[in-house]
Amino acid sequence: MLLQERYEHLVKGTTSCYDRIIISGTIPVICFAEGMTGYLKSKGVRIFDYPKFAEPFKEALRANAEAIAKTNDIEIEFVRNSTARKEDIVSKAVAKNGKTQGLLYILSAMESCPTYQPWHDKKTGKTYLKGDTSKCLHYYFYFNDPELGFGYVRVPTWCPFRLQLYFNGHNILQKELSKNNIRSSMVDNAFDYIEDYPLAQELSDKLDVAKLHKAFDRLAEIYCPVHQDFGQVYHWSIMQAEYATDIIFKSKEDLLPIYDGLMKAAIHIVTPDNIATFLGHKLHSAFEGEIGNNYNVRIEGKRVKHHMGAVSIKMYDKFGFILRIETTINNVSLFKHYRTVEHRDGSKTQQLASMKKNIYSLNPLRECLCSANRRYLEFISDIEDFSKGKNNLQVVSQKVDDKGRTFKGFNLFDKLDLAIIFSILRGEFKIYGFRSKDIKRYLPILSSSQISRIFRRLWLHGLIRKIAKSYKYYITELGQQTMLTCLKLKQMVIIPELNLVRV
Repeated sequence: MLLQERYEHLVKGTTSCYDRIIISGTIPVICFAEGMTGYLKSKGVRIFDYPKFAEPFKEALRANAEAIAKTNDIEIEFVRNSTARKEDIVSKAVAKNGKTQGLLYILSAMESCPTYQPWHDKKTGKTYLKGDTSKCLHYYFYFNDPELGFGYVRVPTWCPFRLQLYFNGHNILQKELSKNNIRSSMVDNAFDYIEDYPLAQELSDKLDVAKLHKAFDRLAEIYCPVHQDFGQVYHWSIMQAEYATDIIFKSKEDLLPIYDGLMKAAIHIVTPDNIATFLGHKLHSAFEGEIGNNYNVRIEGKRVKHHMGAVSIKMYDKFGFILRIETTINNVSLFKHYRTVEHRDGSKTQQLASMKKNIYSLNPLRECLCSANRRYLEFISDIEDFSKGKNNLQVVSQKVDDKGRTFKGFNLFDKLDLAIIFSILRGEFKIYGFRSKDIKRYLPILSSSQISRIFRRLWLHGLIRKIAKSYKYYITELGQQTMLTCLKLKQMVIIPELNLVRV
């Protein structure tokens, strides 16, 4: 049973939708050094005249920003402190100027940007541009858009004019709720009330990416029109995405005692293979990134974060009464899904492949991120249900007779039984299942016949189930709850208590 179902009398409702989304915009023909080199040659521009070629575009973008500021009666504020939080500056400015719709404010700052450097290779005798990093003036146009809600466009004034566009999925959902006459209210980037939660979830799941695409193109036309000089439109790709599942409690007092237990359990119990499972991956020796847990106490509340390379999942108590589970991805190609794959010979097949980074992956990406949140929610729901687990432990500790043979129960304090339980509980087995050879990898001291007898014990006690016509097993719901309770008792009760004993 999930948390929101167990505490239904304390919960207002549950919502799942995109939170923070950052989109990158590139001009296809000039977004890479070879492409820009080819473009200059096609226009008869010398490679070493590249800075002179790019200068007029910079001036055009500065003039465009000043014209927009004048039209909207806004003064462009230059941010000298690189550590200053731009959202705080904008909030103060908006409170002062009273703007609520359209363009709200404009900031400018000197920041790093990708660029190109003319280069002559003496060995080959070729002259071309190669990638480089420099600094240029950037404009931040903060807006409240009819389609996107609050967000900003970051416009660099130097070629290749790579845009960065930020918006929040909660704002898009709020606008959809308003269009459908569903009353709602928000605190910052979270809903604290929705009149119809099931209908809100349906609207959230029907993200219209084509409509977003038109909104992105419209913003590029307004704030970075120089792409028209290249006869190109911007290509939009996903740079970062967050997907949040919020369980909205009626009060802080209702969530606090539940959350404290969840936080302690998540810190002590979640292992690297569990993290990989939450995120739909299988942990293997070839993985080279970092994986682990982080615990923070912030003004907003306590937070535990589990990360695996460019993907992370975190849980925190937002404003004290919203339990939020949020998965963040910085490289969407780490997820795989079934899609049409085009091959070099022109043929097409439907197969499991890495997700594309373009914005039309937002819907399949939503399914992957939502599944990650769901798996994490199922995990913490099991470890939170402590009393049920203790009752199950009593059941599985009893001996079972089968066709004249007696199979003993599982003993929490028996070293071998604990090793068996913890081996089977590995996160990778929840998704892919396990066979005799998988368990033998973690318990090499056992023979194949001993493992077969252990599987029989586990099956008779209802802890595992066998897949028909195969040698593969999965953990049952009873097994999951019981084994997690074992793990919880060991990590949070037995070991801490024994550490207090002086030998």
